[in-house]
Amino acid sequence: MEDRVVIAGGGPAGLMLACELRLMGVDAVVLERTVEPDENAQGMAVHGRSLEVFKQRGLADRIRKEDIWAWPRTPFAFFWLDLDGVGEADHTYAFPQWRTERLLEDRARELGVDIRRGHELVGFQQDATGVTVETRSAAGDGQVRGAYLVGCDGAESRVRDLAGIEFEAGGLTYYGVLGDVVLPDGPQPEFTTGLFQQGMFGALPLQAGELRLMTIEFGSAGPDRDTPVTVDELRASIRRVTGTDPRVEGVRWLSRFGGATRHAQRYRDGRVLLAGDAAHVLYISGTQGLNAGIQDAVNLGWKLAAEIQGWAPSGLLDTYHGERHPVGERICVHARAQMALMHPLDRVTPLRGLVAELLEIDAVNRFLLELPSATGYPLPAADGAEGEPHPLLGQPIPDVPLDTGGGPAGTAEALHAGRGVLLDLSGGAVDLGDADAWAGRVDVITAEPVPELDAAVLLVRPDGHVAYADRTGGSGKGLRPALAAWFGEPASADAGAVGAAG
Repeated sequence: MEDRVVIAGGGPAGLMLACELRLMGVDAVVLERTVEPDENAQGMAVHGRSLEVFKQRGLADRIRKEDIWAWPRTPFAFFWLDLDGVGEADHTYAFPQWRTERLLEDRARELGVDIRRGHELVGFQQDATGVTVETRSAAGDGQVRGAYLVGCDGAESRVRDLAGIEFEAGGLTYYGVLGDVVLPDGPQPEFTTGLFQQGMFGALPLQAGELRLMTIEFGSAGPDRDTPVTVDELRASIRRVTGTDPRVEGVRWLSRFGGATRHAQRYRDGRVLLAGDAAHVLYISGTQGLNAGIQDAVNLGWKLAAEIQGWAPSGLLDTYHGERHPVGERICVHARAQMALMHPLDRVTPLRGLVAELLEIDAVNRFLLELPSATGYPLPAADGAEGEPHPLLGQPIPDVPLDTGGGPAGTAEALHAGRGVLLDLSGGAVDLGDADAWAGRVDVITAEPVPELDAAVLLVRPDGHVAYADRTGGSGKGLRPALAAWFGEPASADAGAVGAAG
């Protein structure tokens, strides 16, 4: 079974990756140690950049409007960033992580993904042609063979540890505990948070009649992770942080979190790769960890499929680490900077005062909002391309309407199939030559010119990033090298050159 991928971990990153592989016609086996899906989650939100990806795969319409709403503000080091100057993609939306996982698991099953709940990876051996994974379940020990293994198995990743990939820590450690409380009849509490010398406390309304109590203690490791979480533990943590002795009743769910911000030194070891929390673990910071895992998956999926199907150009799979590792480093720096601005509070208060003034500057506010979720890659211009690179090169294509005369109604819809897209927006001025030779890897779509895109021709990778952009259609000699660079040589050996005509 060396034409499939084994994925350890059935969280958002693992499920998203499995969906991406199936869209490209590659089988995936997901090993998830939990037997049943949970309807509780530490994460209670999703980032706008993740919703962009869901829209590109036709999943956004499956989210009911009553189940999701935009948070009016976004935190940074216990400051509240102003969202007025940014678009919807930089907002955070209330949508529990368990709902995201259910959305992706439903889609994965529709696509035929082999999801094996109650199966845990306990070891693996890789060789020149694939990876043999050792598993354990209630039915006993077993093996699964695949061309590649991807560790999406979280912060305590066994795949990462067995691969010997160093997981570098930086910044403060922290320990947090939370409890979801069912309230008696009466007025609903308001959103309440506080930053204290020892850490943070929040009382966060989840829905009518339910409140989340949450603490974070800086510089603390907390109990061993195998120790059961109790109401007394939550109460004691609130007392240490706030100095008050709270009465905590009606708790229906408890959880513990924390550690240090960590980043994998590399995302690949031969036929073993990492994605999601197995690659980067962040201080709890507004959906950035979940979003990074989704972005990892859509970057990696089509590249793995290309390798397995035999059409990947040389070095394509290496671009996964090359593109995503710098992003992981950026979001880790963002997380560590937040913690450095909060503890010890008596020492950082003057600095916090200065940062508060800087945040009054729109450009600073926008920079901090966009820094951890910016998704552009510094892609090189195609060989033969002329003039200054187009500003969209390497960036995710904006979601704009398309007039295709019956085809996709927008750029997001054009990406539903998970293949590359070649957009001809030239109004008939460009001859795309043998572009159809990449059929099955790239969909050619003709549409009326779109002012927002300022281009005659755009080549968009399956992950939504622009790999080639020509403003006028006069630089068509760079298109064929771009197609070959990202989608390999065409299946037809006698395919001619892609050119341009006036």
